[in-house]
Amino acid sequence: MFRILLPSMAALSLGASTLFISNKALAQLPLTLPETVTIALNANDPSVSFLEQEALAFENLAIADSQLPDPTLRAQIANFPLSSFDYNREAMTQLKFGISQTLPKGQTLSLTRHKRGAQAQELRAQKTLRERQIALEARQIWLELYYWQEARKLILESQKKVGELGGVAESVYASGRSSLQDVLRVELETSALGAKLIDIDRNADIARANLERLVGRVDGARPISSVFPVLPRITSEGEIRDKLSRHPSMRVLDARVETKSRDVDIAAEQYKPGYSFDAQYGLRDSRSDLGSIGVSVSLPLFSKTNKDYALSAAKRMRSSQKLQRDVQALDLERSLRKEWAGYTRLGDRISLYESSVLVRARETSEAAMIAYGNKLADFSELVRAELAVLDIELTLTRLQIDRMKAGAYLLYLSGE
Repeated sequence: MFRILLPSMAALSLGASTLFISNKALAQLPLTLPETVTIALNANDPSVSFLEQEALAFENLAIADSQLPDPTLRAQIANFPLSSFDYNREAMTQLKFGISQTLPKGQTLSLTRHKRGAQAQELRAQKTLRERQIALEARQIWLELYYWQEARKLILESQKKVGELGGVAESVYASGRSSLQDVLRVELETSALGAKLIDIDRNADIARANLERLVGRVDGARPISSVFPVLPRITSEGEIRDKLSRHPSMRVLDARVETKSRDVDIAAEQYKPGYSFDAQYGLRDSRSDLGSIGVSVSLPLFSKTNKDYALSAAKRMRSSQKLQRDVQALDLERSLRKEWAGYTRLGDRISLYESSVLVRARETSEAAMIAYGNKLADFSELVRAELAVLDIELTLTRLQIDRMKAGAYLLYLSGE
């Protein structure tokens, strides 16, 4: 028996070790932006799953609500003589069996089926919209975490440079060529940079928590890729505008208008008469059996006011949904103009910073260092020049990430 158990236990241990190693290796792989979006969309978010279940429910209701009502079966003893309790005494005494079937007014069943189908389409559009929102949220959270990661690197590099300047200040102070103020200035700026690091770590922790909520704790704990992200190609403003009418938020409202239109049609059908059919069979003992068949018609004479108001209410609800659709179209257009303007202007500012502002800041820092070495500038100016380079690098990184976020929203509008 031990000969059987030992190899099995060894294989199980090897499999568990392999799984642990593979999970550990996966946890060390950098998390890229496209991978984040893919994981977030495949995470079975409850906000997506429940919409699918509701859509399936309305599809089932479309079939259930379009069926005829069940027929009614009746059985009775008619005209039974109570004085003698003799079934054969009276000619009209009989056992009666009947069945009746009611038909809904007009095309109510067909219209109800179309209404439920429109409600299912609305929920599927809401599902698509939620998936787009998840993709947008995943991109923006990843980009925000990337910014804080890069900001931390820039602060650490600046701390290192300021520390080097501190060594220079201490050497000069020891030789008696400067005052203690230069040394204290370096310590002050070093402490200020340390405070910035704490604030950066706080914001990075918040972004990390938001990321874990979307992709899970295992993938959310993975390091962020240090490679600057690339989004899918962003089309022109006009091409995006042409796609706005097919945006899921518009399709949601289109389906709602369709639902309300069917309500209007159903309300109009109530003006039509309703029919019911009835068949009966009377069984008598020693006499001829009796049969009858009939049709009943409901005449909408005294409920016209109710039907008028019901139809008017349905039309007003439809008009309300159409107005909501128009409002949504305006909101999408406004969002497109805003994000496109931001995307374009941020690109202009990035180009200016890369080609001019950052170059001039670095040249100024180098010139300050040379001037300090030649005793033509004081130490405070040297420190200010170095910190100015840091501020400009942080601003440039922030501009690049903000432009990527604007691009992510444009992709959300265009359906990517």
